[in-house]
Amino acid sequence: MKIGILGYGNLGKGVEGAIKQNPDCELTAVFTRRDPSTVKILTAGVPVYNVADVEKHKDEVDVLIICGGSATDLPKQTPEYAKYFNVIDSFDTHAKIPEHFANVDKVAKDFKHTALISCGWDPGLFSLNRLYANCILPNGKDYTFWGKGVSQGHSDAIRRIEGVKDGKQYTIPVQAALDAVRSGSNPDLTTRQKHTRECFVVAEEGADKARIEKEIKEMPNYFADYDTTVHFISEEELKRDHSGIPHGGFVIRSGKTGWDNEFNNVIEYSLKLDSNPAFTSSVLVAYARAVYRMNKEGQTGCKTVFDVAPAYLSPLSGEEIRAHLL
Repeated sequence: MKIGILGYGNLGKGVEGAIKQNPDCELTAVFTRRDPSTVKILTAGVPVYNVADVEKHKDEVDVLIICGGSATDLPKQTPEYAKYFNVIDSFDTHAKIPEHFANVDKVAKDFKHTALISCGWDPGLFSLNRLYANCILPNGKDYTFWGKGVSQGHSDAIRRIEGVKDGKQYTIPVQAALDAVRSGSNPDLTTRQKHTRECFVVAEEGADKARIEKEIKEMPNYFADYDTTVHFISEEELKRDHSGIPHGGFVIRSGKTGWDNEFNNVIEYSLKLDSNPAFTSSVLVAYARAVYRMNKEGQTGCKTVFDVAPAYLSPLSGEEIRAHLL
């Protein structure tokens, strides 16, 4: 399977690493908005092209993995490049997924390509686990916890505050809330009860730290609804202690079974990730295999993880899967 990468940031680099671990996959091209001569990739002998030339290479790529951001890149890029390739992205703005799906579906069908959107761990693997658990325990309640991990969007929001030189924000599940959910008691939890936020901030010299802390804690949509702790540290400390991008979380559904709902059940799925982009890109490569196979079978248009049979993800044959994994 010949894979192309569009965008060579943290996610694109992660895809390159994931391809190396899958013998049935081959990186054939990297497309970038930058000057290609300035982009040095790790895979020997693979060309780097400017995105303006993408159409010229449409016959060299089986699946194009699009590694742009959800805010402004993917809503334009995925439908555009679905004209030329089978495509997959990690679009994660949950409220806009139906609109993005419709836009990509029309183009992919018109050009007889297969597209898969919103693929990663949330949306993606967590979505699958929510669906499975809802079907198995119809009389129940869902809970999703994120962290402990770096929220890149919240970290960016901190860095935009006047007087902030750099910063990282961690989302942390509240242990008491996790314990209550795991008990099967189906608690009603507010936003503040489920997660806390911890910020590590490098302030500009002479900046008003009290004002910065107040602005962070009162920021609507980001911090105002949470118990937030702000630590001011040096640039050296930030680089030494907070240079990674770890993440993870839990999807839990608790529910009742039995004629009189007499039995309690808890389904839990969790992830603990050293690198959010490296893991997300590994999910993308597995699902790129599914996109390739589905297209070969004539399945066109836009898909999500809900539409993909698990066997399509594996490089093993059906016989091997049944013998070793069932």
